[in-house]
Amino acid sequence: MDQQSIKNRFGIIGNSPGLNHALNVAVQVANTDLSVLINGESGVGKEVFSQIIHSLSARKHNPFIAVNCGAIPEGTIDSELFGHEKGSFTGAVDSRKGYFETVNGGTIFLDEIGELPLGTQARLLRVLETGEYIRVGSSKVQKTDVRVIAATNKDLLEYTHNGKFREDLYYRLNTVPIRVPALRDRKDDIILLFRKFTTDFAERYKTTPVQLSDDAKEMLINYTWPGNVRELKNIAEQISVLSKDKNITAEQLRSFLPEHNYTRLPVLTSDTGHVSQREFANEREILYKLFFDMKKDVNELKKMFFDLLQNPAMASHAPVFTEPGSISSMKELTPVTANTGYAQTNTPAVIIRNNNDGNIQQHEDVEESLSIMDKEKELIIKALKKHRGKRRDASLDLGISERTLYRKLKEYDIENL
Repeated sequence: MDQQSIKNRFGIIGNSPGLNHALNVAVQVANTDLSVLINGESGVGKEVFSQIIHSLSARKHNPFIAVNCGAIPEGTIDSELFGHEKGSFTGAVDSRKGYFETVNGGTIFLDEIGELPLGTQARLLRVLETGEYIRVGSSKVQKTDVRVIAATNKDLLEYTHNGKFREDLYYRLNTVPIRVPALRDRKDDIILLFRKFTTDFAERYKTTPVQLSDDAKEMLINYTWPGNVRELKNIAEQISVLSKDKNITAEQLRSFLPEHNYTRLPVLTSDTGHVSQREFANEREILYKLFFDMKKDVNELKKMFFDLLQNPAMASHAPVFTEPGSISSMKELTPVTANTGYAQTNTPAVIIRNNNDGNIQQHEDVEESLSIMDKEKELIIKALKKHRGKRRDASLDLGISERTLYRKLKEYDIENL
């Protein structure tokens, strides 16, 4: 089957070099049993390539199933993929076959593979290497013959560096990589796609197909399309349904495009004076940076206060600290009335050693606890209290997913507040 016939069969529109190369690789690898990793941004049509590979393979008469790994809760994904035995966990009232058992002899497409938990990744690696798996709650090893095609919009190699994805699984999946280009890299295909979508919608809704002016075409081509083909299709449908005038100008088109035309700026690398992307690879590294930055600020504040204490001229308008004992804690002071005294809080910052003659001899820092687990637990509790136990709001405030928050609650044995 030639390339144009494949495009017609699967509804692929465009002739950009990147798209044609990806299609050629898919056709060449289809009749093998090699694992394939399809890379590309969200909305570029990665699932279509998995269907092409399956349809042109020797397994085409056997089952094909697409699984969105990011849409399955972490606690049940092992059961979904590998099955479970009756009574293996709460709610397991019957034994259940997993996808690797029901699709035996066929092809399984694992979309958003980067969302798989590490434990599930280990199980998947065993299937890829030996064709063996074990149901949840069972000790019996079972065999399966399934071809795995995976897809991701993440940088899995970067994930392997920060411990979010197994390196051995990455190289096992990446036997044959296919890169599906983003729509902004297929500018010559944008008008073709738009015309196809508007023609289909005109037929569906019994309307006249939309026509674009030259300036509207230019605007459509120069838009960055962060949602790729999926976003273009949505825009085409909106225009087909909502636009009374079927001859669209640039001004009319602008009302359908998002106000913020997203740009994709390059990520800073680890040059001098810059922060590398990997520094923010996971939650714990972010917390490390936060706490050490806070410690640095506190130390600078201490130094400023000691400079004021040692130089009376600089301290003419500064608070006066009285230290009645030989060892006392410096408090965070708040002015009460001018020249009459200060209200003290109970936050120790530093210990001052005094020889009772008014001269400061030495001081030593009081180190606060820098346990990441303690601080992480404290932040989670504060977020839950702040949002009155609403996990969704707390997870948004913490900058983590709700699934991650649920895992942290179990890990730290935190009851929902």
